Amino acid sequence: MAFIKTAFPGLYIFEPTVYEDSRGYFFESYNEKAFTAEGIEIRFVQDNQAKSSYGVIRGLHYQLDPHAQTKLIRVLSGTILDIAVDIRKGSPTYGKVFSLELSAENKKQALIPKGFAHGYSVLSETAEVFYKCDNFYHKGSEGGISYSDPDLSIDWKIPADKAIISEKDGNYPSLVNCKNNFIFEI
Repeated sequence: MAFIKTAFPGLYIFEPTVYEDSRGYFFESYNEKAFTAEGIEIRFVQDNQAKSSYGVIRGLHYQLDPHAQTKLIRVLSGTILDIAVDIRKGSPTYGKVFSLELSAENKKQALIPKGFAHGYSVLSETAEVFYKCDNFYHKGSEGGISYSDPDLSIDWKIPADKAIISEKDGNYPSLVNCKNNFIFEI
C-alpha cells in the first residue's frame, strides 16, 4: 500500500497494491494496520455510497466541529474529478484547491482530513462513489461553499450547459462568507 503525501498538510493519496491475474483482481481498500503504520490513526464509523450521472457536481460540503469528518474517498465505477479545499484558518494551504481524478480503473483513493470542503464532478456516463467517514452525519453541522466561487476558480471539467447542481449546492456562499470554525493545528 502506497501513501502519497500532498502539499496540503494531512491530505493523502492512497494507492492500494492491486493483485491481478486471469480471474480479475484483488486489493485491500482499507487496512487499519497499514494506515496506523503511516501515522494515520482514524476510526471510521460510517460508510456512504452515491451514484450520479455525467455532469453532476456535488459539493463543496463539510461539517463544522465538533462533528467534522475525515473522509476516505474511492470510486467503485466510472470516473470523477475529486476536489478538496483547505478551509483551516492559519493553514499554509488555506483557500487552495486540490484536485485529483479518481476512477474505478486507477483505484486511487483520497484521504480528506477534517477542515476541508469536499466535492466532485462526474466525468463518466455514471459513477458510483464510496467513502468512509470518521464521524456520523449531523444535519445541524452542515456547511458548504459555492462550487462556482470565483476566488477558488475550480475547473470541474464539465461544460456549464451540462452541469447538474442541486438547489442546496447552488445556494452555498463563497469561502469568505461561509460558516467556518476550523483552525489549523500542526
